[in-house]
Amino acid sequence: MFGKKKSPASPLVLSAEKFDTLIGPQCEMHGRILAKDSLRLDGTVVGHIEAHSDLPITVVIGASGVVQGDVRAHRIIVAGKVTGNIHALERIELHTSALVQGDIKYGSLAVEHGARVLGLLLQIDSQIPDHSEDEVRAVIRKAKA
Repeated sequence: MFGKKKSPASPLVLSAEKFDTLIGPQCEMHGRILAKDSLRLDGTVVGHIEAHSDLPITVVIGASGVVQGDVRAHRIIVAGKVTGNIHALERIELHTSALVQGDIKYGSLAVEHGARVLGLLLQIDSQIPDHSEDEVRAVIRKAKA
């Protein structure tokens, strides 16, 4: 509690989870990725990343990772940059170096100090029917008025 110094950033440890697909920092991909196993991205993807919704697949975007497109998976960990919407069916973790420019739909959310989100945070609740983005934005406009 006192006297202990916190680490400035909690690194994403590769050995913490099994990643069947690795996209290295020198790799740039254009197009849609459909993941059938867990994926770690340290390079650049221009396009959407999707995982089967019925499988517990994790997508990790490392500190050097960049995604220009939407990301949809069971669990998503972001330490890099995402320009697009994120839909984490179970959980999303935003690390200190994360920058998300888009809306985030999530089951549960963990955010480290310093992470940045430029968009809406929308919690998924299985008891509440899913609403379109237009309906959500209308509610926000009404609340601001």
